[in-house]
Amino acid sequence: MNGQLNGAMNGPVNGAAVPPVAVVGGGLAGITAALALAEAGWPVTLYEARPRLGGATHSFTRGGLTADNGQHVFLRCCTAYRGLLDRLGGTGRVRLQERFDVRVLTPNGGRGRLRRAALPGPLHLLPALAGYRLLSPADRLRAARGALALRGLDPAEPALDRAALGGWLAENGQRETVRRALWDLFAVAALNIPTDEAALGPAAMVFRTALLGRADAADIGVPSVPLGDLHGGAALSAIARLGGEVRLAAKVERVLPCLPGLSGPSILVGGARVGASAVVVATPHGQAARLVPPEAAPDRDAWAGLGASPIVNVHVVYDRPVTRLPFAAVVGSPVQWIFDRTASGGLTRGQYLTVSVSAARHWIDVPTAVMRGVFLPELERLLPAARAARVVDLFITRERRATFRQVPGSGGLRPGAATRWPGLFLAGAWTDTGWPDTMEGAVRSGLQAARLARRHLERELAR
Repeated sequence: MNGQLNGAMNGPVNGAAVPPVAVVGGGLAGITAALALAEAGWPVTLYEARPRLGGATHSFTRGGLTADNGQHVFLRCCTAYRGLLDRLGGTGRVRLQERFDVRVLTPNGGRGRLRRAALPGPLHLLPALAGYRLLSPADRLRAARGALALRGLDPAEPALDRAALGGWLAENGQRETVRRALWDLFAVAALNIPTDEAALGPAAMVFRTALLGRADAADIGVPSVPLGDLHGGAALSAIARLGGEVRLAAKVERVLPCLPGLSGPSILVGGARVGASAVVVATPHGQAARLVPPEAAPDRDAWAGLGASPIVNVHVVYDRPVTRLPFAAVVGSPVQWIFDRTASGGLTRGQYLTVSVSAARHWIDVPTAVMRGVFLPELERLLPAARAARVVDLFITRERRATFRQVPGSGGLRPGAATRWPGLFLAGAWTDTGWPDTMEGAVRSGLQAARLARRHLERELAR
């Protein structure tokens, strides 16, 4: 395509013809926005620079194995993400616990278990804390007091965004042993940053919503199929079924002012200017800052302050099963979480495990050979059956910009969905969703951007 295009009319909507809404970015935020708009009857075109959808949740093949780029989980309280799974026909392709239950391993053979009781929240976790063998009785009492204090915080209070979780825990009697064996298990995984560096606001939101709210809120869900099938492939089919268009390997270069006669901004794609009735930019914050004009978002240069925090996954294929656990948390080891991905990876013999390491700044540039020398002995300490097993394959996946850095002050840098340009909206887990940078936050951002885009379109049609 060359020259200037005015945007093809995709037929009448509510009696009037409109050009498609342009959604830029095919991650969970963009997929959600495109689906919500298409379901509401608006023409939509989704542009993705890569040859696939799914963004940070994708899969690849290696020697007959299907691997995900990283381990992703969700909780029962992730209602927006679960709604997206319903839209994509994926509800039956995940496993959601009937009751929150996490086995906790240590390299010295110690074992713990956190399992919620059949009690209303927040009482449902008190028996779990009371019987948590990795803490002394005195530390269990301290943990219970800390949980009650956390429950009293308001995550929306601006002062919490400026405070650090680590400092708050220390001030509230949570000794290092309690932090390592309890708070770090969930804070580091949820926020992808060390506890000492994490902002108190999003941490309080996680603990209050997931662990200290409804009794079933923290029940853990794990995909039982590859992420590429669960998200990207399913989204391609769903958007097409609703009459939308997906353009893969189509890099949007800039967002430009609207073309004559149109109500929304235009976009530059492959050197061609394409008109739209509205534009949703659903890309990571660094890319969004390059796409969105300063006139539309005067604060766009500040988005760089959100930074990036990496996640590393160590994938190990054994010639035989080495554990019966579907997943486990780990204390006192470079290993943080272990997941059994044998079935979803399509492995028919042996066992395929993924070790997920959040806040992985230390590991992101470490060579695979060095990581092999660290993580294989650790797995043998944690899973004794691994000592007799042969390692068939080991490989590393590295997500350098897995999330933004959820440090004190980061909440104030997160923009809302609306911009100063009518018809131009932002989406992505880095925007101000009220949630940390998670799949749930990404989906919520896509829904909010779609709502604002629909209001814009309805106003324009009413003129």
